[in-house]
Amino acid sequence: MASPKVLVPLWIMAFVALVWVLQSAAAVIAPVASAFFIIAIAWPLQCGLQRFLPKLAALAITVFIIAFAFLAFASITSWGFGRVIRSTVADIGRFQLLYSQVAAWLEGHGIEIGGLWAEHVNAGSILRTLQSVTQRLNTMFSFWVVVIVYVLLGLLDTETVGRNARKALSPGAAAVLIDGSAITASKLRHYMLVRSLMSLATGLMVWALATAFGLRFAAEWGAIAFALNYIPFIGPFIATLLPTIYALAQFGSPQSALLIFAGLNVIQFIIGSYIEPRVAGYALAITPFIVLFSVFFWAFIWGAFGAFIGVPITIAILTYCAQAPSTRWIATLLGSPAPYSEGQQS
Repeated sequence: MASPKVLVPLWIMAFVALVWVLQSAAAVIAPVASAFFIIAIAWPLQCGLQRFLPKLAALAITVFIIAFAFLAFASITSWGFGRVIRSTVADIGRFQLLYSQVAAWLEGHGIEIGGLWAEHVNAGSILRTLQSVTQRLNTMFSFWVVVIVYVLLGLLDTETVGRNARKALSPGAAAVLIDGSAITASKLRHYMLVRSLMSLATGLMVWALATAFGLRFAAEWGAIAFALNYIPFIGPFIATLLPTIYALAQFGSPQSALLIFAGLNVIQFIIGSYIEPRVAGYALAITPFIVLFSVFFWAFIWGAFGAFIGVPITIAILTYCAQAPSTRWIATLLGSPAPYSEGQQS
């Protein structure tokens, strides 16, 4: 038996190596992780269609629905952000004036930021930003094409993989893999259903609040809040901050901006801290600290996509840990023991 003094450094080095591999091989691993996530959500639809249609026809319909959902979400998001960005660029003078006023106030309190605007907001920086955005959009399109191909192949082979696992693995290992996959898929579907409903409710309430205050682009702010709410913590923060800054520039009144900021925070608190935890139930039975850590950790690994998929990955890891006696303590420690009773009964 190796001593703890030896094991601890080995575990640290293994963790660092894993992080390095995940970052270095993001172009390969991230699409696979996304495909597994989508397969878990779409599999019941595929199974239901196969009862009435040939397998390939059911697969074609399922993939079409997935692609349509992607395009609809991307269209809503790009429409909301695009309209606000175009308006901001057209009215850049007002925002520059707002920046000057804030800078003057901060300088009066001993905080010097006067050179930031000249240094970072100029024709060259704007051009570089637009080029970066264009490059990211092209990369994102290629990423989702690869994901769709993986989903297509995965949906074809899911049943075969299950049968092969029962043949190749011991009964205990096969049960951990198959039962863990089934429970994980159920939790992920529940998580995404709740997240989608809460995002829709948040978007509608933000739209209503912006309309009530006369804030321009009320529908666009609702669409942005709807899209960003899929990323825990970070998304709601950005969806609250951006309309507040825009309100300060539009109304020129700190009081109005603070009222809108307060209203947006009330919406986020009611939905995110009160309603969603009660509706999510067992699918999100992990501590808020682990949720926040998952968002930031996977954002560090894979950027914005990692921030979105970080919590589902954590849910999957804890669910698989709950299936084996040797790792069940991890699920119990980092989450609520109640959700894992299914695995304990397997």
